Amino acid sequence: MTKAKAVMNTRVISVSQDEDIYEAIRMMALNNITGLPVTGENGTLVGVITEKDVLALLYNIEDRPGAVKDFLTANVVCFEQEDDLNDVVEALRTNHFRRVPILDKGRLVGIISRRDIINYIRDLKHEDQALKDSLLELVF
Repeated sequence: MTKAKAVMNTRVISVSQDEDIYEAIRMMALNNITGLPVTGENGTLVGVITEKDVLALLYNIEDRPGAVKDFLTANVVCFEQEDDLNDVVEALRTNHFRRVPILDKGRLVGIISRRDIINYIRDLKHEDQALKDSLLELVF
């Protein structure tokens, strides 16, 4: 059983719930990402802020101040780093979100995106082929 921690990306760009919403948007744009985990004190996960969450800002022509906590999605599907990777894959396969935060006792320690899973599948296929090639070399 492969665990979530085997695939998770530990270089997570996150944002504080008290950060200005426009700074969060800037972070998403500069890093070419569609969402950010939102953390509270001590790195605890309090939600995510995504492109979808901030679309409401378009309807208000005037500058609308606010903190990330005013726009975030609080009900977030997340997993512990020791959880089975198959459970993570199933959640990403059957839901519309693109990433899931990975926690260690409530603290954000990583993230797994659909792209991370695709890369993991590619790497497994490559490793499988390399193993087959090595076995063929031993036999012949």
